[in-house]
Amino acid sequence: MSDQTQRAPDGASVPTPSALDSAHIGDIKGAFGTIGQHEHGRTGVRGRLLAMLAVLGPGIIVMVGDNDAGGVSTYSQAGQNYGTSLLWVLVLLVPVLIVNQEMVIRLGAVTGVGHGKLIFERFGKFWGAFSVIDLFILNFLTIVTEFIGVALALGYFGVSDYVSVPIAAALLVAVTASGSFRRWERFMFLFVAANLLIIPLLIMSHPSGASVSHHIVVPGIQGGANSTSVLLIIAIVGTTVAPWQLFFQQSNIIDKRITTRWINYERIDTVLGSVITVVGAGALIAICAAAFGGTALAGHFTDAGGVAAGLRTAVGPAAGTMYAVILLNASLIGAGAVTLATSYAVGDTFGIRHSLHRGIRDAKGFYASFISFVVLAAAIVLIPNAPLGVITTSVQALAGVLLPSASVFLLILCNDRDVLGPWVNRAWLNAVAMVILGVLLVLSGILIVTTLFPGVNVPRLTVELAIGLGIGLIAFAIAIVISNRRVAPETPRHESARESWTMPQAALLSRPTLTFPVRLAMWILRVYLVVAVLLLIVKAIQLAN
Repeated sequence: MSDQTQRAPDGASVPTPSALDSAHIGDIKGAFGTIGQHEHGRTGVRGRLLAMLAVLGPGIIVMVGDNDAGGVSTYSQAGQNYGTSLLWVLVLLVPVLIVNQEMVIRLGAVTGVGHGKLIFERFGKFWGAFSVIDLFILNFLTIVTEFIGVALALGYFGVSDYVSVPIAAALLVAVTASGSFRRWERFMFLFVAANLLIIPLLIMSHPSGASVSHHIVVPGIQGGANSTSVLLIIAIVGTTVAPWQLFFQQSNIIDKRITTRWINYERIDTVLGSVITVVGAGALIAICAAAFGGTALAGHFTDAGGVAAGLRTAVGPAAGTMYAVILLNASLIGAGAVTLATSYAVGDTFGIRHSLHRGIRDAKGFYASFISFVVLAAAIVLIPNAPLGVITTSVQALAGVLLPSASVFLLILCNDRDVLGPWVNRAWLNAVAMVILGVLLVLSGILIVTTLFPGVNVPRLTVELAIGLGIGLIAFAIAIVISNRRVAPETPRHESARESWTMPQAALLSRPTLTFPVRLAMWILRVYLVVAVLLLIVKAIQLAN
């Protein structure tokens, strides 16, 4: 057991995480309740329900925040251009969301250290910079898409971009810089509740139950598979399972002061958020498929503003208004979450105070980074004649391309016994995570090949890459087994130590010894990222023209 434990009044050990900011230690003060720092646990239905309400937040906010402006736009494009034929993609993403974010939950609650800081400490400056720079670039571009969403949503009501975007930016800063975690979380739940508008919009659009049911379970692509449809599928993956989610939820769990005692409640929080996210995404696809199917607008997506105008014509003025409000709400919660994830990473990387429990005067660098990202992203959106639709789709696809890199670091960290001790991944979870990672790489591989060779037979290519994936996974598993035999076995840790175990100070830990297969995989991944990002840029330019 780590020496970082305290004693509660009842004598039970209470884990104290390796917090970088003292504000990360104390009572849990959630939107719907409080849990004392030294509480050992709660019994009875009422006590557990109250604990659940207090913990509720990071999982739902990160997932609903993922259905941001880019998500609304991407799902709408899928419905308008491909009907309900891509619903099956969302179903496959449910386990991806849950598996990835569950690993993040353990990292946050056990270590008390943000995702970026852990990568720096465990892999060194090179890989730390590689990971964080990727995050900063992608997050900044994502924040730009959020303000694109604001401009399109309020533009539907005739509000000038030069009015709507600055007001939205000021609102985000005011909500985040209040100096109260609880107040911020309550604002976020207001945005979450506003998503319920999607229910009457779904009813008004009258989607086909038979078509929805069929495409949920039967994979297919309306009009056939090609580089454009594959790009959209990767965009769906990238907007539903984005790298910023890993950084946000881990840091938000730490900031909320959730420790290992409350992990199971946070798991429930995350599963609820995953289901809400996928159902909402599926609803948007079904709405646009029903509204535009058989009309002149089918297959002619431009941007989310065009969708709002199209719904007004195809379904009615109320439908256009509700869609615009949903888009505005998604843009605000997305901008708040993504920018906060970036500011958390800045705090981790540079060792500055970074907590929503602190006010601006007490965490100047943290809030300065938040305000800078917001202001710069808002300014870019005000540039005249920018191809907003292409920018939004391309950014979501970029998130899908970068996701395997983030997943690799996540998987290695969750198998590091110095970091997680008895909380490391089980063998079955590693197997599931490796399959998920492989599928993401296959999707990116399809994008690369179809961009270089537009006339390629995509179904045949998919089968060939899937076979290659299977062979690669088997070879990698064999290499791991052989490497593990050459390494001295780890000292087993007792399950009874799980509840009170926390990671020692990261600076005191020796660097992990990476096996040859892992090192090789990381370098292959680096080459893949360079090639995939370059070809994604090529594809985006093609679409813009």
